[in-house]
Amino acid sequence: MVSQTAAPPAPVDTASPDLLPVYEPGELAALAARHGLTVSGARPTLGAYVRQLWGRRHFITAFATAKLTAQYSQAKLGQIWQIMTPLLNATVYYFIFGILMDTKRGVPDFVPFLVTGVFIWTFTASSITAGTRAISGNTGLVRALHFPRASLPIALAIQQLQQLLFSLAALFMILLAFGQYPSPSWLLAIPALTLQALFNTGISMVMARLAAKTPDIAQLTPFILRTWMYASGVMWSLDHLLSGDRVPRLVLLALECNPAAVYIDLVRFALIDSFTGAQLPPHVWAVATGWALVCGIGGFVFFWKAEERYGRG
Repeated sequence: MVSQTAAPPAPVDTASPDLLPVYEPGELAALAARHGLTVSGARPTLGAYVRQLWGRRHFITAFATAKLTAQYSQAKLGQIWQIMTPLLNATVYYFIFGILMDTKRGVPDFVPFLVTGVFIWTFTASSITAGTRAISGNTGLVRALHFPRASLPIALAIQQLQQLLFSLAALFMILLAFGQYPSPSWLLAIPALTLQALFNTGISMVMARLAAKTPDIAQLTPFILRTWMYASGVMWSLDHLLSGDRVPRLVLLALECNPAAVYIDLVRFALIDSFTGAQLPPHVWAVATGWALVCGIGGFVFFWKAEERYGRG
């Protein structure tokens, strides 16, 4: 009599999709939340984002300082170029506009007027240019590490502020050489530059987001900045240009509210004795504060809204 032995059961393929539990999307979200899982790279709330940035404040300042130090590390004159570059620009502008085009006529203390305009304009232009490279120029860092991406444009804006402080030392020496001595009005430069720094940071963050999505923005930026510079009274007095009825009212209002011109005029008013309050546009401090708050806060929110898309694609 032959005994029959039951065959062992066939192994169950637990990896078979037919045998895995099926979850609805809502159930998957609840399961992930129950185990503390979150979407990789998800945008945090605005409040959490601000707290993350504050927690990385030491990284932001260290990154800015390192960038500033390395900027001219290959040049023999090193950090001297931080002062020489705007001075050379001012010299060229003085020769072309002050002498050849005679824009210095009717502008007292033209050299302090011109040099102040060049230094303050350079602060804005450099911040915006740096912003266009904040994400696209640090793609490796963005893809390798998880951190609030706003750290990059903010750090680069701080770098430009640090560079401005070096330039101000040269500016003060030029002012002294041309008879502009320290007075209590010089303190007005502090709130003016603070508002300008906030404005620059906001615009830098806007440009960082735009350039991250469309790299061609970086190629277009120099042309926009050059046109903006000519409309900001860097090399000539807008007050003289706008006198009379030669300029339509709408153009006059646009030039008076031009943020770059507003910050340049405020610093000139603070540092140059012959530049009086009569040459300032109406409600200049309100306009300067408005531009700083709108662009600073608006630029930050605009950048934050695309947080999860930086470094992808």
